[in-house]
Amino acid sequence: MEHINLVLISMGLAILIGVPLGITAHRKTRWNPIILSGAGIMLTIPSLALLAIFVPIFGLGAPPAIAGLTLYALYPIISNTVAGLQSVSPAIVKASRGMGMGSWRRLAKVELPLAWPVIITGVRVSTQVVVGIAAIAAIVGGPGLGNEIFRGLRSLGSPGAENLVYGGTLAVVIVAYLFDAAFILIRRFTTPRGIR
Repeated sequence: MEHINLVLISMGLAILIGVPLGITAHRKTRWNPIILSGAGIMLTIPSLALLAIFVPIFGLGAPPAIAGLTLYALYPIISNTVAGLQSVSPAIVKASRGMGMGSWRRLAKVELPLAWPVIITGVRVSTQVVVGIAAIAAIVGGPGLGNEIFRGLRSLGSPGAENLVYGGTLAVVIVAYLFDAAFILIRRFTTPRGIR
């Protein structure tokens, strides 16, 4: 449950930050390369280093883990938001504009619903990345299954150490599958029937 909570909090923050950034990158084309490059750079930083960067700011525990995981989750969400909005037919956008829809209403009623399958795929990819990296968060005192894995690694050679490593790793895989299954259902039930 600690591992799942860590993933849910990090992904919630990443969605709240990433989707608006993706919308901005789509609408303000001059900001597109800056936003996408900035988010992409986060994926090039080794996960251990990115988590460690936040220790002097937040101390040990969940906060540096959440900050690092949130940054890792941003790129797929931002890039898929941009790709999803770009995939909306210009004819549909023009027709909604002709019906008198304002910019924000058009975004909420037309563009985002049509872009939703691509956006949710980005969230799904980000979640899988975060589930795996969350195990490393134990290095900075973060909660979750990583503590079992590292406890086993620290006590290798003693009875039961390998079981901790294998058990923790298997549990991470199971959590990843559960999240993936949840996103398949979410996508199915939240995607308008006409574009499934």
